[in-house]
Amino acid sequence: MAAVFNNFQEDTNAFINPGDLTKEISGFPQICISTFSENIINHFIETNEARIIAHLYSSNGAIPVYAVKYADMTFGLFLSRVGAPACVAGLEEIIALGAKGIVLFGCCGVLNQSVVQNKIIIPLSAVRDEGTSYHYIPSSEEISADSSSVNLTTRCLEQHGIPYVAGKVWTTDAIYRETTGLIEERKKQGCIAVDMECFASLAVSKFRNVPVIPFLFGADHLDSDRWEPRDLTDYGRHLSDKYIAIALEIALVLGETVKSAETKKPDLLSEI
Repeated sequence: MAAVFNNFQEDTNAFINPGDLTKEISGFPQICISTFSENIINHFIETNEARIIAHLYSSNGAIPVYAVKYADMTFGLFLSRVGAPACVAGLEEIIALGAKGIVLFGCCGVLNQSVVQNKIIIPLSAVRDEGTSYHYIPSSEEISADSSSVNLTTRCLEQHGIPYVAGKVWTTDAIYRETTGLIEERKKQGCIAVDMECFASLAVSKFRNVPVIPFLFGADHLDSDRWEPRDLTDYGRHLSDKYIAIALEIALVLGETVKSAETKKPDLLSEI
């Protein structure tokens, strides 16, 4: 029997599908924002108007999905679970609820401090070292981010004068198996950061044909002789206003892009 790594199934209809458990909600926000930091979510809903419109359920508990308003647009806001399998399950269910685009952000380990410094990281590609993505796209060592999504993000950051760096990231399943040898190997491949979800989120984006736009911010540092935790346990709290503002601005442009694409769809019935 072929291993999953060499046995990708193109059939979009699985035995259990997201829509079997999660039903579409009329009027659900077309664009959703998600982060892996509960600190950031809690800080935002404590200081801004937000209402619960749905939940994502698992044996870990129920995750609320909030509706938030920004610049006359309503967005969904929810917490993503850490790790590719749990993260992708959440993305699948948010898409099933009705989302047409997702902005996903979180912290990462820095592999090249001289390049990253304190900049926002825009993944151009990701090196595959996790297993979930093999169920969404064929076997390959790397995946490239959608160029239009990258361009949208860079334009948005440049417009607001936010320093960023675009580059390759390493997505791994095993946070406690980032060995010195692997770190050096990934650095030689050009990776500037390491995370646990980027590759898989880009894979589900391609499979479902729904834009998922990731950006990262540096937390712990792996670019030295010894591990430096730095901001890892803060989970983005001290700069949460900055990160959520970036996500909202990207979501705003993404929402306008999705709306524009929908209005340009041909009405075949009108031609009959």
